Amino acid sequence: MGQPKQTSSVTPLRAMRRVVCFTAFGTLLFGQTAALAQSASQQPVASRSASPDNRTTNNAAAGFDDEISVSTTPVATGAAGDPDDTQQRPAIPDAQSGDDITGSILDEDMRRLNTREARIDETPPIRRAGENASTAETPGIPIGTFVLRPSVTQSINTETTKDGNTKQRRAFLETDAAATLTSDWGRHQLTVTSEGAWQRNISGEGEEQPSFKVNGDLRLDLPDDTVAQLTAGYNFYREDTDDPDAIADATQQSDVQEFTAGASVQRDFGILRGTTALALNRSIYSDATLANGTTVALSDRNQTTGTLRGRVGYELSPALIPFIEATIGRTIYDETRDSAGYERSSHSYGAKAGVEVDLGEKLKGEVGVGYERADFEDNRLASIDTATLDASLLWSPIRGTDVNLDLQTSIQPSTTAGESGYVSHALTTTVTHQLRDNLVGTMIGGVIWRDYPTDSTINDELVYTAATGLTWNINRYLDLTSTLGYELTTRKDGDDSRQWRAGVGLKLKR
Repeated sequence: MGQPKQTSSVTPLRAMRRVVCFTAFGTLLFGQTAALAQSASQQPVASRSASPDNRTTNNAAAGFDDEISVSTTPVATGAAGDPDDTQQRPAIPDAQSGDDITGSILDEDMRRLNTREARIDETPPIRRAGENASTAETPGIPIGTFVLRPSVTQSINTETTKDGNTKQRRAFLETDAAATLTSDWGRHQLTVTSEGAWQRNISGEGEEQPSFKVNGDLRLDLPDDTVAQLTAGYNFYREDTDDPDAIADATQQSDVQEFTAGASVQRDFGILRGTTALALNRSIYSDATLANGTTVALSDRNQTTGTLRGRVGYELSPALIPFIEATIGRTIYDETRDSAGYERSSHSYGAKAGVEVDLGEKLKGEVGVGYERADFEDNRLASIDTATLDASLLWSPIRGTDVNLDLQTSIQPSTTAGESGYVSHALTTTVTHQLRDNLVGTMIGGVIWRDYPTDSTINDELVYTAATGLTWNINRYLDLTSTLGYELTTRKDGDDSRQWRAGVGLKLKR
């Protein structure tokens, strides 16, 4: 720390002279070297006064006037030169009021050869927690202004399916690949995600379930608090045997291809927020293969659906936005009539009211209730209407635990002769908990209620699913995964079906 300001040079110079005298006397008494005396002194003036000729000491002993000692000040401030020369230099005038003495304001630690060590009882600096392996993001692969983060998972699995009195077992290898491509732009953002699964049976019997999908989302940050989004995607999967529209006794169900495209514009008008969105969906079905090798054409199920949606929200606060929403849709089949002679094209209408919630990491999502209706062009097909309850919430009760709740109500058309379709109520809950820094547990539970009209020849179905998994992060680039799942489908008429699946694998990330 610097010394206080002095208004006169007499008092500090007298103190300086006394320090020099005591230093010289101690040096002669204990026989210390000049270097040791220099390191032990506290002021640079005393250090430089302990020279072999001891001229400053002799002058002080001879009783020279105090003002003559001012000539040593350049030496104390680090000026180079012989002491004889300094005596011939003009004396520095007395410091005026408010002036600083340069040599006395230097930091004490800067003048020391050995800086101060911290005391044992002092609080050490806070250490930052190490990076969490389970949440750390891989650096990815830079590609121009994009970053690519790919991953590949190789697993070995076993599956047991029981449908009535029929039981099948199989063991299979599954390769899952995923990648995320994200732009690194100052404005706007483009994100492309893709994932796929390929299966190969190594023992037993059972249908393989390949899948692949890719989605792109371009966000455009426009002026006047306006955000536009353009989306496009492709999804390929094989229809499940338990699907209501699946072909009975088929050894291979239909391969389904879905093409999607959409555009939306959202703008803030003060406390009002308006959104307009258009979505297109195109579905193509391949032939199904029966046990005797013949195929069943399902091209009459090919369709295109367009949906126009409008929403207006009122911002009570940034965390709470009530809204109302209206939807109108049109579904057109490629073939005017299906193989059973029914016109399946339809119109759909819907409306709902709800609230958007954004409480940061604790709670985020939306909840809405409403009404939906579908009218078919064929008069023999009854209209389907239902009350809807939709919710999509992400809740984090404690750090390291995330609960994802998803509830969807939708109208699903049917291809069974004389049947319009059914209402699907799907509830899925996913709980992710960080057991350790590098160990994450996941639990998934869900139920789907397929509610058919009262005059339908098909009874309602309930599908229950439960699964659990562990992910051990060996390091940032390698994970060990394990899964265990169960699915039960119950029917009022007909046999129930059950499925068990277990697997273990390695996931490589970059």
